[in-house]
Amino acid sequence: MADLPPSRIPPHSLEAERAVLGAILLEQEALPRAVELLTSGEFYKEGHRKIYQAMLALFERNEPVDLLTVQEQLRRQGALEEVGGATTLATLVEEATTAAHFAAYAKIVQEKALLRELIRIATEIVQQGYEAGDDVRVLLDQAERMIFQISERRMQQVAIPLRAILKETFEYIETLYERKEGITGLPTGFDDLDRLTSGLQPSEFAIIAGRPSMGKTSFALNIAQHVGIKIEKPVLLLSLEMSKQQLVQRLLCSEARVDSHRVRTGFLDDKDWSRLTHAAGRLHDAAIFIDDTPNLSVLEARAKARRVRAEHGLELIIIDYLQLMRGRAAAESRQQEIAEISRSLKALAKELRIPVVALSQLSRAVEARAVQDFRPRLSDLRESGALEQDADLIVFLYRPGRYGIQTEEGENYAEVIVEKQRNGPTGTVPVVFIPEYASFEKYAGPHRQPF
Repeated sequence: MADLPPSRIPPHSLEAERAVLGAILLEQEALPRAVELLTSGEFYKEGHRKIYQAMLALFERNEPVDLLTVQEQLRRQGALEEVGGATTLATLVEEATTAAHFAAYAKIVQEKALLRELIRIATEIVQQGYEAGDDVRVLLDQAERMIFQISERRMQQVAIPLRAILKETFEYIETLYERKEGITGLPTGFDDLDRLTSGLQPSEFAIIAGRPSMGKTSFALNIAQHVGIKIEKPVLLLSLEMSKQQLVQRLLCSEARVDSHRVRTGFLDDKDWSRLTHAAGRLHDAAIFIDDTPNLSVLEARAKARRVRAEHGLELIIIDYLQLMRGRAAAESRQQEIAEISRSLKALAKELRIPVVALSQLSRAVEARAVQDFRPRLSDLRESGALEQDADLIVFLYRPGRYGIQTEEGENYAEVIVEKQRNGPTGTVPVVFIPEYASFEKYAGPHRQPF
């Protein structure tokens, strides 16, 4: 662990520290607030840390905290003379004329401690930079994680009275009542799916899986369109399979409802150009960020996500697709590597408190089964059972027409199968794939069954 540079005095405020301790000695009600706001390690002066530790010891035993009890506790700990004796405690009380500004004093102590921690971590990063091995990306990930943890530490919540949030909560319930949608997370744009899942939830790791050519990328882009354009929330697309130009072309065709084959061949009429121009305007203003770095590692994905969030805010990450990612080189098998990738993506969702959606291939076992039995199962998830375990939501895409199976609903009928939902029901949502636009849409046929 790196020490602070010796050449400069670290940031601190002895006056604020004395004011906090004096306020606690003056008014016992200040200590419970202090417990929520400050740890003993955030005091710069060793004597102040020991005094605060004595106060905490009394608080844990549910004993009064005042000049005499703190003095006696310090004596028991053998620290009374170290802090300057009874005179120091008496001076703290004399200096503290009021406890009314306790929160402001505590904030100063917090901020100085935060600056010291930032300096310590920066010093540690410098040392690691000199001692780094071959993989610089590991060091970069560790550095970003340490910096991120500092900011997270300052986001702790404190208990507040019910009346303070009752109005806001009631207004939220009224909004849900008026909408009658039941969507508490990010809506995907597929109404039946959103009613089944209540949307993509914060900190949720979701998997969209299917065999090749089932439309996984198209389905994911439809979700990105809805989130980035319709509800104007920032989305990060990490594409390991398709180039950013290919993705944007798909987005344009889907948004403009222009035949993608006509775009690829250049046979466009005036109506097509008009639609594409208007669609380009909508996409231009969308907060959709695309990174098509091939062979992306988990460390790199986390770094990119953190950076986009810091610069633009971030509400959703989509990865296309999981099996193309790299884990650590030290993994003994591909199964272990996929398991590590899965755990890391789940951790990223929790760290950023946003949904992370990873596309995934299914194994060939789907096609080895008897005809008419091609619907995916959890056991078909490729290369690792960890995906089934880690994912909060698992969605399969199934298009019977791809297997030559005729259905009453038509050749382009498809199913979005919610096979696992950690906090909700499972079920099947009927949709239609429009190959001309490489897009999925709501199914409205006569044989539609509710989930």
